[in-house]
Amino acid sequence: MRGCTPRRRIEIRGLPYSVVAAGLGPASSGTILFLHGFAGGAEDWTWIAEWIRENGFASIAVDLPGHGYTDSPSDPERYAPGSVVRDLTEMLDALGVPAVHVFGYSMGARLALRMALDAPERVRSLILESGTTGLPDPDARRERREKDEQLARDIESRGIEWFVPHWEALPIFSTQRALPSEIRDAQRARRLLQRPEGLARALRGMGQGSEADLTPRLPEVAVPALILAGEQDATYRAHAERLASGIPDSKQVVIRDAGHNIHLEQPEALGMVVTLTLNELRRQGSAATPTHD
Repeated sequence: MRGCTPRRRIEIRGLPYSVVAAGLGPASSGTILFLHGFAGGAEDWTWIAEWIRENGFASIAVDLPGHGYTDSPSDPERYAPGSVVRDLTEMLDALGVPAVHVFGYSMGARLALRMALDAPERVRSLILESGTTGLPDPDARRERREKDEQLARDIESRGIEWFVPHWEALPIFSTQRALPSEIRDAQRARRLLQRPEGLARALRGMGQGSEADLTPRLPEVAVPALILAGEQDATYRAHAERLASGIPDSKQVVIRDAGHNIHLEQPEALGMVVTLTLNELRRQGSAATPTHD
């Protein structure tokens, strides 16, 4: 997914998406669809995507609406989780991929969960990194929606140069201050390429305040789920426990010495857990496939 893996534009229902795909075809052991967090993009997954490809899996990383090189439509409906899931399934059709393992981080994890519920036939397994079901309490959801709206207005009026240091200073990202400067600088450079109107629209449409709580629907998840949280991210460890207690076939793993963004802070540990899980699913699938003379 570095320079040797080119982006492609795929128009879905009039919205051009920017996608980075590699390894697709019958030789792969399966395909992982990567869904980034707020203010992220396809390049956030470069290292982990290369790791899983070395283990025989193909990868698809997409810039979600309003992010990266994907367009920022003015229609609020295009950012609604159900609408984005529909886009993603049509994108898989365009790429010739019937079903995927969906790996989502933070906002992308909520979207991945929604995809498993709305399009279960397209999802082989879930990997939810720092995910949540949403906010169960209506008052908390309303308060979060109001905060998201204020942040969206600030992004629009004050610009990306204001937003990026503001976002980096949030307590949830405090563990990243110990990372080498080159890692933090690269992440900052990617964020500075975002567009104010895109992030503001995505926040209004895909922020926690705008999404319904999916806790009551967790028993409907019919695929295996690997649920990941950072040891130093107490809030999302609690969310991970709620997810694990509600999804029937789930495994929760806490990654040591990591905060909210595990794939940035502890990529090797994350890569080991993910590839072990995918390889186990591959073995189970092979065992379940009947052989013929």
